Amino acid sequence: MLDELGKNARANVMRSAIPRTLLAALLASALAACGNQGEEALDVTVIGTQAPRLDDPAAAPLSLPSEVLESSIAQGLVRFDARGQIEPGLAERWNVSDDGLSYIFRIGSGDWPDGRSINARDVARILNRQMRSASRNPLKDTLGAVSEIVSMTDRVIEIRLRAPRPNLLQLLAQPQLSIIREGQGTGPFRIDTRQDSPGAMSLSRTIRVIDDKDRIEHAHLRNAGAAEAIARFRDGKADLVLGGTFVDLPLVARRERAMRSALHFDPVAGLFGLIPARAGGPLADKQLRSLLNRAINREALIAALNVPNLVGRTTILQGGLEGGGNPPPPAWAGIPFQERYPQLIGEAHTAFGDDRIKVSIQLPDGPGAKIVFARLAADWRPLGIDLAQVSRGLRADLQLVDLVAPSSSPAWFVRTFRCGIAPICSEDADKLMEAARTAQDASQRAAMLLEAGRILDSEDLFFSLAAPIRWSLVGDLPGFSENNFARHPLGGLTEKLSPERQ
Repeated sequence: MLDELGKNARANVMRSAIPRTLLAALLASALAACGNQGEEALDVTVIGTQAPRLDDPAAAPLSLPSEVLESSIAQGLVRFDARGQIEPGLAERWNVSDDGLSYIFRIGSGDWPDGRSINARDVARILNRQMRSASRNPLKDTLGAVSEIVSMTDRVIEIRLRAPRPNLLQLLAQPQLSIIREGQGTGPFRIDTRQDSPGAMSLSRTIRVIDDKDRIEHAHLRNAGAAEAIARFRDGKADLVLGGTFVDLPLVARRERAMRSALHFDPVAGLFGLIPARAGGPLADKQLRSLLNRAINREALIAALNVPNLVGRTTILQGGLEGGGNPPPPAWAGIPFQERYPQLIGEAHTAFGDDRIKVSIQLPDGPGAKIVFARLAADWRPLGIDLAQVSRGLRADLQLVDLVAPSSSPAWFVRTFRCGIAPICSEDADKLMEAARTAQDASQRAAMLLEAGRILDSEDLFFSLAAPIRWSLVGDLPGFSENNFARHPLGGLTEKLSPERQ
């Protein structure tokens, strides 16, 4: 409610007779002046080696600290709320045509920090830049159904599609599609002109409240290694730690009640498993890929990772995605591991004799990765397969994929393994992916993608383990909520979520 009141109040201010450049200067001065007044700043520590920066997503993939920063100070047309639901961002409202081929957004009145008016032409240009052939934006391929983005008036922008995409708003809310012009964003937070926290970036946002004093929210955003971030939280120096993965989860001292109660897991969808890292080598052998995939004891791996509600997965696609339908598991997945494992050992010795096969894998550094390596090595060793870990930059046979899905579309899952991207691929699956891209009928499109996933699974081109693991450490922040995208806005964290958002 306060956010909506704030938007209306800001719109009234922007329509006043104050010159825009003077207004921008006054707002910046006001934020700087109140940098140490009002509510105490929340310390938000994001796990990562790179400090948060406002970067152009078309130039290079964003680090996680930069994703948090861009979501905070460079909102997209829409953005995620605490529950991972869509709410207005730069666009105050939008309409979708009956055929689902046109999304029309009305941009709220406002200015860039330098005082220049925000207009639809600039926004369309910025979004089109992310889809150019030279763009390195990781979401570029997910926007393949977009035919054009055009400005209709100074405040109205239209995104035209070749085929319906019900998940488009989820993509537009991702930080990779933030609206950045000449290194500037439009909020909801602003970078303070007075930086009062060494090692962190000071941010503020003003919440306009009718018939009451305006309220200022402050946040200090910093990056740190996992061990340092956890220590900061334990010592009371951090209110929120974001960006945890399976790699660093064992560093959290879950025997301590306080740490255990502060640990939150996001129920994300995505890909967590192994993919052949090159076209040649031992993984070019389909029989070997099949043996390795079937010989993974997923139940034991999940028990070792110790994540509540995490279950093993044997398919690229997962249930609950757009279009409905559950991907059929391979036949071998229905046989309990203890029953199929002796048969796998016999099959391996029949196929490869007494010769031992060496397979190399590339994993990130961290205790969670050591757990994964130890489990895989133990599962594969009796088959006559020795697993070796190689350092980053060296040639490996397998590499880990650990990605959160940016939307509920099944297309993102299967297109991750399309030819030209994956070293080993399926042309039959590719044909289905391309046909699905322009399919007008939703059920037909879903069926094509489901079949593409089945083909990829039958070729053992991805050894799916489970859903990705994403965790946070959360202090006394009633406005925090776990969500399907692991996106956590910095605003409203100290306020209890309203009933309609719970």
